[in-house]
Amino acid sequence: MRIVAIRDIVSPIRSNIANAYIDFSQMTASVVAVETNLKVEGKPVIGYGFNSNGRYAQKGLLGERFIPRLRQAKPESLLDAEGLLDPAKCWAAMMANEKPGGHGERSVAVGVLDMALWDAVAKAKRVPLWKLLADRYNGGKFDDKAWVYAAGGYYYPGKDLDGLQDEMKHYLDLGYSCVKMKVGGVPLGDDIKRIEAVLKIVGAGDRLAVDVNGKFDLPTAIAFGNAIKDYGLRWYEEPLDPLDYLAHGALATQYAPPLATGENLFSMQDARNLVRHGGLRPDRDVLQYDPALSYGLVEYLRTIDMLKAHGWSPRRCVPHGGHQFALNIAVGLQCGGNESYPQVFAPFGGFADDCPVVDGRVAMPDAPGIGFERKADLWAVMKAV
Repeated sequence: MRIVAIRDIVSPIRSNIANAYIDFSQMTASVVAVETNLKVEGKPVIGYGFNSNGRYAQKGLLGERFIPRLRQAKPESLLDAEGLLDPAKCWAAMMANEKPGGHGERSVAVGVLDMALWDAVAKAKRVPLWKLLADRYNGGKFDDKAWVYAAGGYYYPGKDLDGLQDEMKHYLDLGYSCVKMKVGGVPLGDDIKRIEAVLKIVGAGDRLAVDVNGKFDLPTAIAFGNAIKDYGLRWYEEPLDPLDYLAHGALATQYAPPLATGENLFSMQDARNLVRHGGLRPDRDVLQYDPALSYGLVEYLRTIDMLKAHGWSPRRCVPHGGHQFALNIAVGLQCGGNESYPQVFAPFGGFADDCPVVDGRVAMPDAPGIGFERKADLWAVMKAV
């Protein structure tokens, strides 16, 4: 199995929305295709990848460093014992001559290519990625269905409480049992009204999570936590700057219900610093590392091993991103679930068209690779690459 071509494009994310920190209307994503010389049923095996929402397209880094390194590597140096592409060896080739630290934009570029490589390998093996992961790394065990929640509740121009409630009703109608909404973008009193409006729709606190997107300082995070602590919410997400581990530890002494964070940490080392120094509690808190943004699945496997060594179960991991790549990982490695974006971040958010959400869970298709071909709007973009 050899790489014969790597192509990439920049695609817009079609979401005219905002959270407490950023406006997504100008956000873009990189999409790559890794074509190989291997044919299955007469067609070349091609792996596809893209980056999650929240980070921009990585065309410069892909074109200047990471794609050329894959192209220039000796083909045999990228293969496993079966003669198939080895994502770990490809990862090492991409990261050659890179200094430690600086886990920012380059982790996104590597993650895009890593996703495509895993898609290609699973297709070469003619198995779904979740099955490949279960067999290689989880003793053959996997989840029949993944718990998923609907992420939304963004700030739209002119959106009132009725509009917010209608959005959440729609998610419940789609089969979700838990939803998440953005907070921190308006004064505390207004956000409390928004939270209480959504609670009237979902019916119980553990069916609602709130997400600050890292905007608060510690006093504001404590004050907000005091205002919501009696609602019994599913979790209080990213209340502080994601790299301020000491502040997270301080907040955890004041806020007893579950906290969630990690989506903006892009390496095993940063993930380790969070569990070492962030005061998080492995019996209740949630880790949201996004494999597509943090150097890909090769690095995520290292992160899972690190978490186990520090007393954390993979069940406490609920990946950010709302995409099929993370969903395969959640099923094959038996994580705690996966985010979902039913209405935003088109066409990258959401899962296969023939895999509906039922009672808050979604079953995986038995299709080779990650399954992008079964999501029509995303496949229309990928075919163009």
